[in-house]
Amino acid sequence: MATTTVRQEQAASSTLVTSVVQGITAALIGGSVFGVQMAVGGMLPMVAQLVGSQNPVVGFVLHLIISAIIGAVYGVIAPRLPAGWLVAMGAGIVYGVIWWVLGALVMMPLLLGMGDMVFQIGDMQLMSLIGHVIFGIITAGFFTLIQRR
Repeated sequence: MATTTVRQEQAASSTLVTSVVQGITAALIGGSVFGVQMAVGGMLPMVAQLVGSQNPVVGFVLHLIISAIIGAVYGVIAPRLPAGWLVAMGAGIVYGVIWWVLGALVMMPLLLGMGDMVFQIGDMQLMSLIGHVIFGIITAGFFTLIQRR
C-alpha cells in the first residue's frame, strides 16, 4: 500500500512539473509575439527600466523572463479547467486581462515609481491590453496543443 501511495505522489509530481514546463514553453511563444508588438510600440525600454536599463534588448529578455513565470503559473492552473478549445481560449483571454490589470495597471507603475499612474488607462494601456489578450490566447492555445500530445 505504501508503494502505491509513493508511486501516485511521484506521478502527480511528474504531471505538475510537466504542466509547468508546458506552461513556460507556451508562454515563451505568446511572450515572443507580445514582445514584437511591444518593440513596435516602443515599450521595451520601459520594461528595461525595471532593472535600471533602457536597452530594448534588455527589456525583451526581461519580458520573456516575466512571460515564463506567468506561463508556469498558467501551467499549474490550466489542467484544472474543463477540456476544450472554447474553454482554453476563454481562459487565455481572462488570463491576459488579469495580467494586464496586475502588470500594466498596478505593478509596472508602482515598480517604476509612478504611483499616480496606477489604474490609469490611456492609449498605451489599451495597446498593452490588446497585447496581453493576444499573449493569453497564444499561451492557452499552445498549452492546449502541447498538452494533448
